[in-house]
Amino acid sequence: MCGRFAFYSPAEAVTKYFGVADVPEIEARYNIAPTQSIPVVRDVNGANVLSMLHWGLVPFWAKEKAIGNRMINARAETVSEKPAYRAAFRRRRCLIPATGFYEWKKVADGKQPFLIAMRDERPFAFAGLWETWKNEDPDNPLESCVIVTTNPNEQLSDLHNRMPVILRQQDHDTWLRASPDDAATLMQPYPDDDLVAWSVSKRVNSPKNEGRELIERMNEAEDGRPKTEE
Repeated sequence: MCGRFAFYSPAEAVTKYFGVADVPEIEARYNIAPTQSIPVVRDVNGANVLSMLHWGLVPFWAKEKAIGNRMINARAETVSEKPAYRAAFRRRRCLIPATGFYEWKKVADGKQPFLIAMRDERPFAFAGLWETWKNEDPDNPLESCVIVTTNPNEQLSDLHNRMPVILRQQDHDTWLRASPDDAATLMQPYPDDDLVAWSVSKRVNSPKNEGRELIERMNEAEDGRPKTEE
């Protein structure tokens, strides 16, 4: 599952990594939560374009917007079959930029949040899907998105039984523009080597809290991986 993430990379890094020619001003965010607007990269006439979409996919056939509140993640194993996602998987795939994401581990006194990021703190892309919903206001349709998840890699299996599908930079074009069959081959656990995880403040538990202090390291193993409980 991916229920909270952060995106605080500078515009220059976003331009270089995602191939977006004109990056609008994006505020650094350290505690992005479902139902908020998030940056998304889509294919528009062969170009990568960054837009802000609602996180929580509302299918085009939905009767009410609230259905998106529980559609923040889509399982890779069934994304091509589920009615809510199959049309988007065929024709409306997207990249969701991130700098890190949070998972919670059960410990003696509750749940301890961890931030998972790249070793060099570069931005990366979640595999996403997007959809347009016109029921509420046909002249001002809602564009929404969902993060695709898969089984965890070995490193993260201690934290959660799912992880977001993270795409390598060289696979961005395939995910955005290739056939569904080719895109499906990318929905795999990301390799352990590039990722690090560290415990962070429980203040991240509330989406009301923001700021760089939320990603500061608490207790960290020497190799950057979560410490196991004694």
